Amino acid sequence: MLIIESGQLAGQRWLVDSDVVVIGREVGLADLLLPERQVSRRHAKIERTPSGFMLSDLNSKNGTFLNGREVNEPQLLQDGDEIQIALSVKIAFVGSDATAPLNARPISKAMRPVVRGIRLDKEGRRVYLAEQELDPPLSVQQYRLLELLIDAGNSLVSRQDIVDKVWEGENAFGVSEQAIDALVRRLRDRLAEHDPEHEYIVTVRGHGLRFENRFG
Repeated sequence: MLIIESGQLAGQRWLVDSDVVVIGREVGLADLLLPERQVSRRHAKIERTPSGFMLSDLNSKNGTFLNGREVNEPQLLQDGDEIQIALSVKIAFVGSDATAPLNARPISKAMRPVVRGIRLDKEGRRVYLAEQELDPPLSVQQYRLLELLIDAGNSLVSRQDIVDKVWEGENAFGVSEQAIDALVRRLRDRLAEHDPEHEYIVTVRGHGLRFENRFG
């Protein structure tokens, strides 16, 4: 069993019920999905062998560590071992002889953790919703608006803030209320295509906009 001790999915427990479990960030390439950006698409794997469960790194960018030591070749896991993925997620391994908590769930395609909400890859200017990249990508103005709202946290973003951030410099002169409303509407529509049940952009009349992410 794997118990995630730190990271965005801290507290979740997963039974290793298959011969190979791939840990990574990419839907379709990994079995146990971790949303942290430091994690590679296919980062590491745990494989059942006659000797026990073996941990291997899959040529990840930021490395896999077992009890503080980097994994350069397959390592046999023991009960109580601590696995670190990219030094950003800690996972405890519970051996087969130990008692598994009743709320542990199997790792399978049907039982993967549900990762919701929006995540930005600012370096690549990419947007992920429920760990699925938006395709086609947002327009430049839509991306700037979304980035502004996310960076503001729970704080309100005024219309003037939107003009200054989205249109920038000389292009910000004379931006109309209708242009702002149209941009907000287009961004809402794009997000609703992928998650129609949640309102990410909330209008506070007379004050501005607030971003409300979705988790769990």
